[in-house]
Amino acid sequence: MSADRPLSLTALRHPTVATLLDDHQALLADLLDGLGSPLHVVLPEVFEENVATLRRACAEAGADADILFAKKANKADCYVRSAAALGVGVDAASAPELVKALAGGVPGHRIGISGPEKDDTLHALAVRHGCLVAVDSVSELRRLAAAARLAGQRVTVLLRSRTDSQPGSRFGMAAAERDTAVSLCAEHAGHVNLRGFSFHLTGYSTAERAMAADEMIDLCLDARRRGSPSAELVDIGGGLPVRYVDPLLWEEFVERNEPAHYHGAKNFDDFYPYGGQSAAEAVRAIMGHPVAGGSLSAKAARHGVRFVIEPGRALLDQAGFTLFRVQQVDDRRDTDGYAIVTVAGSSFSLSEQWFNSDYLPDPVPLSARSVTDEVFPACVAGSTCLESDLVTWRKIGFPRPVRRGDQLVYLNTAGYQMDSNESPFHDAALPAKAVLRLGDGGAPPRWQLDGI
Repeated sequence: MSADRPLSLTALRHPTVATLLDDHQALLADLLDGLGSPLHVVLPEVFEENVATLRRACAEAGADADILFAKKANKADCYVRSAAALGVGVDAASAPELVKALAGGVPGHRIGISGPEKDDTLHALAVRHGCLVAVDSVSELRRLAAAARLAGQRVTVLLRSRTDSQPGSRFGMAAAERDTAVSLCAEHAGHVNLRGFSFHLTGYSTAERAMAADEMIDLCLDARRRGSPSAELVDIGGGLPVRYVDPLLWEEFVERNEPAHYHGAKNFDDFYPYGGQSAAEAVRAIMGHPVAGGSLSAKAARHGVRFVIEPGRALLDQAGFTLFRVQQVDDRRDTDGYAIVTVAGSSFSLSEQWFNSDYLPDPVPLSARSVTDEVFPACVAGSTCLESDLVTWRKIGFPRPVRRGDQLVYLNTAGYQMDSNESPFHDAALPAKAVLRLGDGGAPPRWQLDGI
């Protein structure tokens, strides 16, 4: 990469996103003016399409699977309402997330409760509404059984187990503790119904996830022999990747990446695999992974085991984007070789830096001004008083000079980027979310604030 032409990482665009950016720039600019910068645009119809794609991938792979949308990936209410309409469940890890899921129309029996060592309030709500609770330890199991007994109900549980590949995880039970938990489930069968096993993995290896699921199938079979005949579920968690950019562009970026390409020669150790597999490809790879006696999905079917999948980012692929207004441009090309574009807002609204990383897909200028032959290299900074508040550390090769008052679009931000890390720092209001749906028959898009 030369100093005057940064490497491009053009973000992929869903047709709905392309239509909004190409044909409805005035509407997006008006929304940004009226609702403030940054503004998150959320697209439930793309979420709904992703549900259909993932269901189709599971069916093609021969997997009997229930899908639970991982609520933590985005706080917008519209996605939960779409999930409810489609018969998709929700994975909740807190009492407020559970309440939001119920309020959005998802019935309790379609809600999974995850998270380590859940508090008594979450336990009580989960028991009352018949949720499926992933239990992290023997001590939590005892507390949950007591809550079920107090309520005069029977709670359905998964036992979260550490895997052979990640035995040092802080989540889940080691073999000895898990063995005790299985015995306790049988002992308290009047109030605890052991439905199966789950696990937590860090990373996106499909082979590792398949091997962990294979371990859980064997645990189900063992639990049945030990007095829990309903042990039939294996929860493989989330971790389904999303493809943000073309794989060839990604390979070129990885090969040529260096600190000089970033403001302050920032050195990042790790990035999300922006040009990797799609979620559907990952599902087919996991379920088709060879295990003893055939593929993972074939082994599960043979033993009457069903899967639970908890995608967050994968269901939100292309289902939203974020708009920022340019507040100032500090053109340092003569001295530093690039400009600093400051936007109204902060990097708290683009949460990849929570993972000590950078959100790499190129932001796109929304303005209708013509593209020129001149490349305008610039990083993008937030408007807070923090030295580290860079929305994009990487020097972007904008296709024309960026000016005060322009609008920048960060594509595909619905999955974890929009609101995982947002903060009312400097007493700023949290950004609004505008729900957009394209109109039928050429009608203009319809929008409303999320939650209304």
